[in-house]
Amino acid sequence: MKNESSDACHASCACALESHQCRLVVVTGGPGAGKTALLEMVRRDFCDHIAVLPESASILYGGGFPRRSSDPARRAGQRAIYEVQRQLERMTVEEQRSAVALCDRGTLDGFAYWPGTEAEYFADVGTTRAAELARYAAVIHLRTPGAASYNHRNPLRVETAPEAEAIDARIVAAWAGHPRLHIVEQATDFLAKVARALALIRAEVPDCCRHHELQELRR
Repeated sequence: MKNESSDACHASCACALESHQCRLVVVTGGPGAGKTALLEMVRRDFCDHIAVLPESASILYGGGFPRRSSDPARRAGQRAIYEVQRQLERMTVEEQRSAVALCDRGTLDGFAYWPGTEAEYFADVGTTRAAELARYAAVIHLRTPGAASYNHRNPLRVETAPEAEAIDARIVAAWAGHPRLHIVEQATDFLAKVARALALIRAEVPDCCRHHELQELRR
């Protein structure tokens, strides 16, 4: 994982501001939904006022954190993911370099993987549902594809297609109640799905950051 370049972008921007009050926007969805491809386009084609934060679970599990099926191990994993997520977000906000930080999943995603009740999750990580919903300016949820389109190209993806769809449904439920929750449904044409998601992202960035051409969508 290239952590040093996780928020590196290549497009120029007319904005001359040296600091920004960063807004956090979640990009989420079940396994295989297309988040990785979408965020790679943003990293490459948007300006450096748009940060892309890496997925905390990939940092942890890709770095050797034990990934076991027992309930204690699953709870430990989600507690660790929550803390890494919070620190990634805090670092980015306090640096004041980015106007928008796109979070590859947010803190409420952990509840979808939690082996217990909602009350237990919030008590264990020391927060409330209302506090976590208030952290984010918007949530963009990409739906997981059906079994015919689901793939295992990501080596950290261990879920079957039915398991992925079930997780996707739990993530939708976890973010229910956010006033700016956007659901991007699965589409036969993946580029159409990406275009819809990119339009939602563009709506969140400053005016000066909305003009960049997206290479993958050129016809």
